[in-house]
Amino acid sequence: MIFKTFWRNKTKEADKKTEDINQLDSFKYKTTIETRFADFDMMGHVNNAVYFTYMEIARTKYWKQAIGWDWKKTGVVIANASLDYIAPIFIEDKISIYVRTSRIGKSSFDLEYLLVKTKNNEEIVCSKGKTTCVAFDYQMKTSAPIPNDERNKMLAFEQLDNY
Repeated sequence: MIFKTFWRNKTKEADKKTEDINQLDSFKYKTTIETRFADFDMMGHVNNAVYFTYMEIARTKYWKQAIGWDWKKTGVVIANASLDYIAPIFIEDKISIYVRTSRIGKSSFDLEYLLVKTKNNEEIVCSKGKTTCVAFDYQMKTSAPIPNDERNKMLAFEQLDNY
């Protein structure tokens, strides 16, 4: 059965940043992910909830290696996390994840992820994810401005225009 919407004549335009997420070369950071036996479900592929753990592992490495976030000064909490599942990951697959900062606001910023597996020397996208991260002051229990040092490191590493 096909449903057609009569009240929407205008086609919806895709966000240009969303189109860029499919381009692996637009990501400057990549890390490998080691799967664990516990990651797999009865069907032999990675359980859908585990993908968020992979994103957490990758962003922690990204912040430590590429950005050098000072956790003692300012924490980070996740305000939103989303994921599109594209292809399953099986126990024999070797996987990596790309991470990039795609938006920087006053106290929040977005990270985008591409989880890939390598088959025949070709990277196959298995999932696309996004998290909105918020700089957080744990003593005051409130959001905080992104520290200038970390902001500048993100801008420089990602070669983003200053927001």
